[in-house]
Amino acid sequence: MRPLDLSVYLVTDADAAGRAGRDLVATVHAAAAGGITAVQVRDKRASARELLELTLALARVVPPHVALLINDRVDVFCAARRRVPSLAGVHIGQSDLPLVDVRALVGADAVVGVTASTDEHLMAAAASAARVDYVGIGTVRATATKPDAPAPLGIDGIVRQAASVGVPTVAIGGIRLDDVAPLRAGGLAGVAVASAICAAADPAATAQAFAAAARTGAAA
Repeated sequence: MRPLDLSVYLVTDADAAGRAGRDLVATVHAAAAGGITAVQVRDKRASARELLELTLALARVVPPHVALLINDRVDVFCAARRRVPSLAGVHIGQSDLPLVDVRALVGADAVVGVTASTDEHLMAAAASAARVDYVGIGTVRATATKPDAPAPLGIDGIVRQAASVGVPTVAIGGIRLDDVAPLRAGGLAGVAVASAICAAADPAATAQAFAAAARTGAAA
């Protein structure tokens, strides 16, 4: 498995990109030029076929060093990887297939990330018999991107939870640019952002600013 850089992790938001007057593929292409390091293909309303087509379209514009992962749909990942062997992996939530089954389906060389919002979720991920490559912890702030998100933990709460896990952690949920450096300085492997980049007037410049903040925090 190639090295995984989660420092600036874009979660796709087609609605936000549309409001900014762009399609999602163009937005991700620009953000990749600006310095994002990973992309999660997320669209809860898309059919399996639509999500597969979107994944293949994004794979054509995302450079090889940017990890491309699929949210929830292990079946779509398996279908897409037949066409794009470099596809990195999947990100699953607490209501998706159990980790051991996901790992069995995607194989040992795929990345598997999981969302955790409670101490119990974190303990389960850490104790899983299947390898977990990273954990997404949230939320930092209330976010409209995920209406069913748990109560915000704030930066201190996220850093506390991250310290309790033995795998890389990514902060999620309502993250602003000025949150990035303290989260990275607190030990987070990265930050996951959606509308902050997808809705930006200039997604390349915004991604560049997030990447610079991530480097500053990591060096602190």
